Amino acid sequence: MTHSRARAARRAALRKAAERGFEAAEQRLPVAAGGKALLRKAFPEHWSFLLGELALYSFVVLLLTGVYLTLFFDANMTEIRYHGAYRPLRGELMSAAYASTLKISFEVRGGLLVRQVHHWAALIFVGAIGLHMLRIFFTGAFRKPRDVNWVIGLTLFVLALAEGFSGYSLPDDLLSGTGLRIAEGIMLSIPVVGTYIALFVFGGQYPGHEIIDRLYPLHILLIPGLLVGLIVVHLILVVVLKHTHWSGPGRTDKNVVGHAMVPQFAARSTGLFFMVAGVLALLGAVAQINPVWNYGPYKTHQVSTAAQPDWYVGFLEGSLRLMPPFETTLLGHTVMWNVLVPAVILPALLFLVLYMYPFFERWITGGDETPHVCDRPRNRPVRTALGVAGITFYGVLLMAGGNDVLAFTFDISLNGLTWAFRVLLVVGPPLAYLLTKRLCLSLQQRDAERVIEGEETSRVRQSVEGTFSADHEPLPQGEKFRLAAQRFPPPLEVDAAASRPARLRAALSRWYYADSPARQWRTIDHQRERAQTAVSGLRAEQREGRSVSGRSARTGKRSRTLRRR
Repeated sequence: MTHSRARAARRAALRKAAERGFEAAEQRLPVAAGGKALLRKAFPEHWSFLLGELALYSFVVLLLTGVYLTLFFDANMTEIRYHGAYRPLRGELMSAAYASTLKISFEVRGGLLVRQVHHWAALIFVGAIGLHMLRIFFTGAFRKPRDVNWVIGLTLFVLALAEGFSGYSLPDDLLSGTGLRIAEGIMLSIPVVGTYIALFVFGGQYPGHEIIDRLYPLHILLIPGLLVGLIVVHLILVVVLKHTHWSGPGRTDKNVVGHAMVPQFAARSTGLFFMVAGVLALLGAVAQINPVWNYGPYKTHQVSTAAQPDWYVGFLEGSLRLMPPFETTLLGHTVMWNVLVPAVILPALLFLVLYMYPFFERWITGGDETPHVCDRPRNRPVRTALGVAGITFYGVLLMAGGNDVLAFTFDISLNGLTWAFRVLLVVGPPLAYLLTKRLCLSLQQRDAERVIEGEETSRVRQSVEGTFSADHEPLPQGEKFRLAAQRFPPPLEVDAAASRPARLRAALSRWYYADSPARQWRTIDHQRERAQTAVSGLRAEQREGRSVSGRSARTGKRSRTLRRR
């Protein structure tokens, strides 16, 4: 009895201590209100919303494996003679950075596994961010008030590219050294300041003795710190601004329908983290990647065959290979357009367009709404077509980055393949734009027919006129709502006396929203009414014709009967 009383007293004391601690925290921080709101936050259940979490958990694996690798990597370009476990390179002169990479791969317990998991996680991290941003772009989730979050996400993508390239260059092997050589050429192509930038980055004449020492703190401290900070800001904005969701019954611009954070979303998200970590561990164990021992240490007079960068910077390699040799000399300075245009101007314009696109679409759309319902890509044919054209442009550049490998593998002319890629780079994106837009309009037409006429069945009906038609049955209410509950902004209209910017804005708006699904549906509805009116008139005429001919036939029969009599 005494023991039970003591245990009850301890519980009461713990309860009071917890209450006092909670009250003290609540006086200083909004623990109750904020925590309760966070626990009740709704997360959409559609699989496409997990792409952002896939990027987040890949980044967590990157941090964990990167900390382990940091314990053994020596960021030093001092030349030493190798006497490690890898026999084919024993006695070779190499940098301490390359020797430490070999030590991690062959002497540190689990080092090769962690190194490969780290590299695979980097590839999936960048790929998940890219796919996540494509989902946001095609569904219109970048619109106000999420346009700032789009800018943050795109900055995260740029930092991920820089982080990947810096980590890719640290081993100082022949392949990564070739990439650094290309980077130095890109810096030198910048007029006036290019030589100063190269001297500052490499610490003197290429390759210098400081580039690895300078890339290392960028890779393990500065860029990861920026990534962590921007990810935190991004997640805070996601919580504050709320998720978007797909259209459906009960889903509006004023709510978010989905799973609560606790326990449904937390359980699913935790499972996704372990799945990501498991898949990355499996890839690191069975799929070899970046075997630096096959390339050897970097030497300025050598280059490796089939030197290909990671996929996320492969488009720069392709743009450099497709640009014809073209340079000019101005005031004693040579401008290398064949490097400046594809490696500096083109990426700068590409990311500038991506940064400005949400504000451009808002400018031509007008209005001050804050939509939370995702657009169906087919209902924004111009935006979807522009996105597919951009993907086509990127894909051609990516394939061109491996034109030597393709030419060798398929035994075709390298020069002919290069010219084929040049033509495809010019012709491919416009064709992809036109084809995608036509496909979107056709899908809109199909959706309108389904909403108005219903779903086709396997039954065929014959009318009284003898014609055959497919039988239809009404769509379920949820499906009908999903197809019909879409936002179709009308094109902006201005009068002839408007200013030139206003007329330009109206012209772009007409180009962007002229093929509205609402117009498609009105056209189909009008055609259906006309068809029903025509059929009704034809049936009336046929009934009238049958009655007249029937009376004539009966009159004739009666006359013949009278004559027989």
